[in-house]
Amino acid sequence: MGFDIPEPYCWDESFKVFYESLDEQHRGLFKGIFDCAATPGCGKTLENLVKIVKEHFATEEGMMEKSAYEELEEHRGSHTDFVAKLESLEAPLGTETINYAKDWLVNHIKGTDFKYKGKLVETEIAE
Repeated sequence: MGFDIPEPYCWDESFKVFYESLDEQHRGLFKGIFDCAATPGCGKTLENLVKIVKEHFATEEGMMEKSAYEELEEHRGSHTDFVAKLESLEAPLGTETINYAKDWLVNHIKGTDFKYKGKLVETEIAE
C-alpha cells in the first residue's frame, strides 16, 4: 500500500502517535498480528486479534468523538472494513492474509492515524 513493513514485525518509535494509550494498544496489535503469523493454524490467536482490534478501535474512536475529530466517520469506516475482513477469516491463515493484515496496520497507522496527532484528548482505558 505504501509504507515499508518492518521485519521482524513489531512496533517501533516510527509508529508513535504520541497518545500513550493508543501507542500501547498499537504495540499490542503488532503483537497480535505477529502471533497470528507465528501460529497461522491457531483459531484462538485469530480470536484474540479480533478482540484486541475491536477494543483498540473503540478506544481510538471514543477519543475522536470526545475531541470532535472531523475525520471520525471516514476513519471509523476503515475500522469497520478491517474488522469485517478479520471476522470473515478462519484458521489456518494463509501468507497472503497475514501480509494483508501487516500491510493494513502499518499503512493505517502511518497514513491515517498520523493525521490525528495533536488533535485528540487522551482518555483512560477501561480495564
